[in-house]
Amino acid sequence: MRISLYQVDAFTSRVFGGNPAAVCPLERWLPAAVLQGLAAENNLSETAFLVGGAGRYELRWFTPTIEVDLCGHATLAAAYVVFEHLEPGRVHVEFTSRSGPLHVRRKGARLVLDFPARPPQPCVTPPALLAGLDRAPRAVLRSRDYLAVYDSAAEIRALRPDFRRLAELDALGLIVTAPGEETDFVSRFFAPQSGIDEDPVTGSAHCTLVPYWAEVLGKTELTARQLSTRGGELWCRLAGERVDIAGEAVLYLRGEVLADLPG
Repeated sequence: MRISLYQVDAFTSRVFGGNPAAVCPLERWLPAAVLQGLAAENNLSETAFLVGGAGRYELRWFTPTIEVDLCGHATLAAAYVVFEHLEPGRVHVEFTSRSGPLHVRRKGARLVLDFPARPPQPCVTPPALLAGLDRAPRAVLRSRDYLAVYDSAAEIRALRPDFRRLAELDALGLIVTAPGEETDFVSRFFAPQSGIDEDPVTGSAHCTLVPYWAEVLGKTELTARQLSTRGGELWCRLAGERVDIAGEAVLYLRGEVLADLPG
């Protein structure tokens, strides 16, 4: 069995930036253990698998260790592969997923994700969160992920997390955020309990970041930057119970999985 594999840098216009994702179009679904094995072998923060055609696909995402319910950058990468390689000329694709229907449309050089909003709520601060961060946030909230709020982008850049302690958190990951300097807000994302110490650019985190900062700043259109080493740029809009998250993507490599896989 040969499986096409694309590696796409998402939320960037240049290679070696943004967040790399592997994308594997399949003729049919393989056993989950095989998909997990492929994702572990790729060893990227996410591998996206899709089955379908004619602008409608089923979509699943795997980290090197678990399947997740939503991933932004790998969805952006999957849409890029559809638009550029599987169905050239298409400008809209619908994915069915564990998070419901997800739409991606091309808008100039950018691809726009239509994702569910996940506003954060106040919560009790877990001891592992405070122990895992080398400076205390001014506020902690939670949706799918914990959200720790700071006062400046400099504080976000300076964080040196203890990933062993953060791995004790009972959530997919931890978002840290602050007002931006050249953008409306900045963030970083840590998820050692999900096999990713620090994710370069996390689209799904913006399902929480956008409603939070829209309320704080009193605006619905927002610019964002994730302050990882690779870095990434996002253009966002709050639309009621949905969030538009836009970014660019670029192909890094194309190849084939040649292993004799079960299933």
